[in-house]
Amino acid sequence: MDLETRLNSVVGFLQLEMPQDALGELTGLAEEELYSSRVQELVLAAQMMDKQWNAAVVTAQRLCKHHPRKKAYFIHAAYCLHEIGDTTAAREVLLKGPKSLIKDALFHYNMGCYSAVLGDPNVAKSYLDRAFELDESLRQLAQTDKDLVGLVL
Repeated sequence: MDLETRLNSVVGFLQLEMPQDALGELTGLAEEELYSSRVQELVLAAQMMDKQWNAAVVTAQRLCKHHPRKKAYFIHAAYCLHEIGDTTAAREVLLKGPKSLIKDALFHYNMGCYSAVLGDPNVAKSYLDRAFELDESLRQLAQTDKDLVGLVL
């Protein structure tokens, strides 16, 4: 089976929320194929969907290292770190990410979450206010976010 067919199968499994099958489809790839950014993005998506947070941290950090200007990788790396309980490291990943993150609503939203978890509700509220200015739809998400209980109006 050629690479394109395999990647299409991986995407299909992810759309069906079958992350283990998606990862299984990638076994046996040549190393140069497996470590391409395109394949690693799919690996990360499957790991996150399967809540394999430790493995996802490694994959996301590898993507950040090789693509230091791609803000989505930093958001994912930070989220995975937060999920394994290292919220301080998650915040640092975002703060050390590309400057373009400052214009991203998810950067502000996640910084708000991380600040709330780390015990700084005033900073959290400031980040959340900016996130909602950039993307009002995040307000609805925040109302059900366990990390933000009591901060969102």
